[in-house]
Amino acid sequence: MELHELNQDEITQLEEKLLDEDEYRDLAMLFKMFADPTRLRIFTVLSEKTVCVDDLKEILGMSQSAISHQLSSLRKMNLVKSHKVGKNSYYSLSDDHVMEIFKQALTHVNE
Repeated sequence: MELHELNQDEITQLEEKLLDEDEYRDLAMLFKMFADPTRLRIFTVLSEKTVCVDDLKEILGMSQSAISHQLSSLRKMNLVKSHKVGKNSYYSLSDDHVMEIFKQALTHVNE
């Protein structure tokens, strides 16, 4: 591949590929959710199984309030979903996209 300074047509083509600022802000917020070790630990558990807060508390060795705070942030970004069964709320990843982002990032880190 030969390197050269871009001509105006190439610059225009690349400019057209840029997203609008709102989309970049949304992407930044999404990646911010992956920038916390506690949330990553939650992703690890939820990538394997749907669990309730009490189970997460035991698995992660954290307080219920700390876990609930993180789950609330993740729910606001539509990364996890919950459903109630009796008095318990059960959490899972929102969709396959979330699992794929997590797994791709993990693969990249382990290369």
